[in-house]
Amino acid sequence: MIEFENVSYSYAGSEIPVLRNLSLTIPEGDFVLVIGASGAGKSTFLRCLNGLIPHFYGGTLGGQVRVMGCNPAHEGPRKMARHVGFVFQNPEDQFVVETVEDELAFALENYALPQATMRKRIEEVLDQLSIAHLRHRAVSTLSGGEQQRVAIAAVLTLQPQVLVLDEPTSQLDPQAAEEVLDALLKLNRDLGLTIVLSEHRLERVVQYADHVLYLSADGESPVFGEPTEVMIRVPLTPPLVTLGKALGWAPLPLTIKDARRFVRQLQVPDYKLPVEPATSLQQPATSDQQPVTIEAEDVWFSYNGHEALRGVNLVIRAGEFVAVMGRNGSGKTTLLKHLVGLLKPQQGRVVVANHDTRHVSLDEIIARVGYVPQNPNALLFADTVREELDFTRRNHRLPPVDYAPLLRTLSLEALADRYPRDLSVGERQRVALASILVADPEVILLDEPTRGLDYRQKEALTAFLRAQKREARTVVMTTHDVELVANCADRVIILSDGQVVVDGPVRQVMTDSQVFASQVNKLFRDARFLTVEDVLG
Repeated sequence: MIEFENVSYSYAGSEIPVLRNLSLTIPEGDFVLVIGASGAGKSTFLRCLNGLIPHFYGGTLGGQVRVMGCNPAHEGPRKMARHVGFVFQNPEDQFVVETVEDELAFALENYALPQATMRKRIEEVLDQLSIAHLRHRAVSTLSGGEQQRVAIAAVLTLQPQVLVLDEPTSQLDPQAAEEVLDALLKLNRDLGLTIVLSEHRLERVVQYADHVLYLSADGESPVFGEPTEVMIRVPLTPPLVTLGKALGWAPLPLTIKDARRFVRQLQVPDYKLPVEPATSLQQPATSDQQPVTIEAEDVWFSYNGHEALRGVNLVIRAGEFVAVMGRNGSGKTTLLKHLVGLLKPQQGRVVVANHDTRHVSLDEIIARVGYVPQNPNALLFADTVREELDFTRRNHRLPPVDYAPLLRTLSLEALADRYPRDLSVGERQRVALASILVADPEVILLDEPTRGLDYRQKEALTAFLRAQKREARTVVMTTHDVELVANCADRVIILSDGQVVVDGPVRQVMTDSQVFASQVNKLFRDARFLTVEDVLG
C-alpha cells in the first residue's frame, strides 16, 4: 500500500534534512502510529503521503514514495485525494464553508456525486463520529475538539483507502478521543482502511496500532516494528510502559488489562486515603493565610443564545495550581477568557489580582496576568523567537533580561533565531508560552499547553510550572491531558455544560473518576498512586 525507498527531505531554505534515507513498507489495511519528539519529522512524513511535499511546501525531496502504485510527488495533492484522506493538525486549516453539514458536503459536491449518495455518506459520518447534534452549527462556534471531529468526518465522506491524521486527538477530551479512535479502529477492521496517524499522547492510541514508526530528532535511525518491540527500544513511552520497563515487566504491557497481573504480584498494601467524593458543594481545603487571587461569583455568559457558563462560582488562592477539565464544549476556554478579561460576565463578576474585570482595561489585567491561548499563532507575529520575547518585555515596560534559562527550559535554544510560524505546532506552542512567561506574570493562564509536546517537553514544562508554584504564582490550566494534571496540579475543577460539577484535590478527584484518571491511577485505583514516580518512590 505504501512504500518509502531511501527518502530524504529538506524544507526550502534549510540545509538540514528532516527525513534521512527512510525506507519502509506499510501493507494494505495496516494501522500505523508515527511517534517521535516534536520536530522529528512526523508531520513531514505524513505530508509525503498525499503530495503536499513537495507541491505545497517546496524543498528538496529525494528517493521514491509510492502510495497504491502512485507517486505522490508526481501526482500532487489534487489527484492523490482520490486515494488519501488527510486530516491536518489544526482543523481550522481545512474548513471552507460556514456550517458543519455544508462542510461535509463540500468535497462530495466537487466530485459531482448523486444527491442520494451524498446524503447517505453524510449521515454515516455524522453517526460514526457522534456529531449529528452539530450538523446545523456554524463551524466557527465549535470548540477545538468538536472542530477536530468535523474535520475527520469531512475527509471520511470521500471514502479514501488511506486515511492520514496528524495528531487527531490533540484537542479532544479523554472520552471524545476514545470515541474517535474507536471509530478509526472500526474503519480499519471492518473496511480494511489503511490508517497512518501521528500522536504524542501514546497512552491513548499505542494499543490500537499494528506497527509503530519512531522518528528521532537526534539523527538516529528510525525504528519501525510492532508496538511492543518499538516501545522497548525507544525513550518516549506512555506512563504504563515506562512503569513496566522500570519494574522489568515482561512481556511489556501496553494496556491496563495486560498490566493487572503484574500489579497483583507487587503486593501493594491495601490502603486507601480517607477521602469522600468531591462535589461542587465541597470546596477543597486551601490555606486561609494565602490571599485570594481569582474569584468568580455567579458568572453567566452565552454566545448567541448558547449558554457557555451558567452560575460559575470559584475561589483560587495565591500559589495554587488548578487544572480545569471537562468534555469539549463544557466552557473551559470561555472561563479562561473571563479570567484574563477578554470576555466580560453578562451576569455576576470576576475579580483577578484585585481587578474587577468589568471595570478595568485589558492592559491593566495583562500587566499581572499571562494568558497562553489554545492556538499559538494568535501570539506569534515577530520575525524570530528572540524578537517575540523582546516585544513582550518592551510592551510591559520591563528591562531586557537573559532569555537563556527560559529558552533552555522549554528546549528553544536552537530555535531562538528561527521564524516562529515556520516551526512545528509543538514548537510554536512552546514559543507562545515563552513569550508570555518572559514577563513574569503573577497569574498564569494556560489553555491546552501540551498540545504538540512530546513526553520530554512535558516533563520540562511540568518542572517549570512547579517552580512557578513554589514562587507563589497562581497557575490555572485547562487541559485534556490527565497525565499532566496528575504530575503537577494540586486541585481539579471539572466543568459540564458551563457549570462546576466537581472541585477537589487532584488525588481525590482522579481516584473517583473513570474518565479523568491517569494511567497509573486506573491501574491501581488507589489515591496514593497517580504517577510513575508515586509507584517507584
